[in-house]
Amino acid sequence: MKLAEMKITEFLDLLASDAPAPGGGSVSALAGAQGIALSLMVANLTFGRERYAGFVPVCEETVEKGTTLRNDFIESIDKDTEAFNEVSAAYQMPKDTDAQKQARRASIGAATLHATEVPFASMQLCAEALAVTKKLVGNSNPNVSSDLGVAALNLKSALLGSWLNVKINLPSVKDAEKKAYFATEGAAIVAKSSAIADEIYETVLASFEK
Repeated sequence: MKLAEMKITEFLDLLASDAPAPGGGSVSALAGAQGIALSLMVANLTFGRERYAGFVPVCEETVEKGTTLRNDFIESIDKDTEAFNEVSAAYQMPKDTDAQKQARRASIGAATLHATEVPFASMQLCAEALAVTKKLVGNSNPNVSSDLGVAALNLKSALLGSWLNVKINLPSVKDAEKKAYFATEGAAIVAKSSAIADEIYETVLASFEK
């Protein structure tokens, strides 16, 4: 059964067990899915109210982009665990002969690269989701503005959690060009998108103090 198809309690039981996966990468993807789902909820609770008619274009854009992002995050929950399992399987390959050692090294390299690409892709999803969420601030039903703050917190958690999963794999990435790309672009995404998440949260928080 796919992780994303489990009951919440089943997923948490597996997560709390001694199984090495799912782990932080899958949890980060789940946090991302929760974050953008909250943004979708805010958009949907804005529709159909005459006083918020001016917010409809932003909310329609949110639903269009957010639905795709939500689905992508859900897929990433399983992709991360599958990538981890590929790395584990590669390390378990036989290494008795030179040919076996060479095949094992190649498999480990390919699997590690994939295990880096998956959380990096989740980081990119977080960046897109935060950009979508930011547009809703001040352009949606204010009665559910706190949910936008929680959305931002979930998306920032997803972002930083995915970044940790990129970082832990970087030392084992053999392609120097790709390694440098992940390191440079990943740091840039973290800086820019963390600032957006913080801005959303602080703006929502400040709105309650007026």
